[in-house]
Amino acid sequence: MASRYFLEVVRTGSVTEAAHRLHVAPSAVSRQVAKLEESLGCNLFDRQARGMALTEAGQQLAGWVGASVIDTERLADAMRSASTRRSHRVRLACTEGFAIDFLPAVMSAFRRQHAHTSIHLQVGVPEQVSQWLQRGDADLGLKFATAPEKGLRTLHMEPSPVLAICSPGHAVAGMGIIGIAELVRHALAVPDVGTTVRQALDLCCAEHGLGYEIAFSGNLPALLALARRGDAVTLTSLLGVAHEIASGQLVALRLAEPHFAERTIQLLVPEGRPASAQLDLFASALKAQSRQVSAQAPALVPTKGRRKRG
Repeated sequence: MASRYFLEVVRTGSVTEAAHRLHVAPSAVSRQVAKLEESLGCNLFDRQARGMALTEAGQQLAGWVGASVIDTERLADAMRSASTRRSHRVRLACTEGFAIDFLPAVMSAFRRQHAHTSIHLQVGVPEQVSQWLQRGDADLGLKFATAPEKGLRTLHMEPSPVLAICSPGHAVAGMGIIGIAELVRHALAVPDVGTTVRQALDLCCAEHGLGYEIAFSGNLPALLALARRGDAVTLTSLLGVAHEIASGQLVALRLAEPHFAERTIQLLVPEGRPASAQLDLFASALKAQSRQVSAQAPALVPTKGRRKRG
């Protein structure tokens, strides 16, 4: 019971919300969590004004408890299925850039080969992807990052530089390479704070003593639509727009500053959590598709051009 109450607090970040979902009094949840902390001899949560935040020990326990829940669910699935062609489930978590084109293509191709696989995708900011993996709410995570992360194991990693994306008719479309001083002279459509794209942009501008005006902000599909119309330059990776660049709807430019090239794609799983054959197969499909897109980069993204820094 204590582990069940603990996991619900992890998922909701609140004793009150956990109690509501479990149909018990908040005091009952608090007692069970306190009893678990006492038996383990450590604090599992930092009690904060805005809710319950996991300590490092709490994160480890959440991974173990989450794995136990997943194993129980898999066992239940197996017992319910008398057929050898029982359905399998793959739960994915990713940041927005992967959900535009890259992951749907992989999911579609995988489902054609493995017809009894059920694939669920949830999309969030990088921090959410990590949390979903640690809580046991996702089996595989895909996000852009600049460093390894505690409690998560990296199955695959490769460079994925941030690119400037615009319409073929935009003033900068023929440059091939663009510097930060030239970039910020134009209307920008940028993702929200907390993304690796914004982090790189803010760092480069700070180093060069530059400011920039945000013409548009929001989710990536809207930003790409604005770039397609010629209203702004947006920033993203090749993975999400390779098809549109290949078809000539959009143009990609390399960014001159090295901070934009420091980002990597990371395929992640929770540390210590057992994998399934189906997950291994899907992870292999993701790696293969990622390498294929990277191999297309020289043909889709110019390596030189009439660079203009300002």
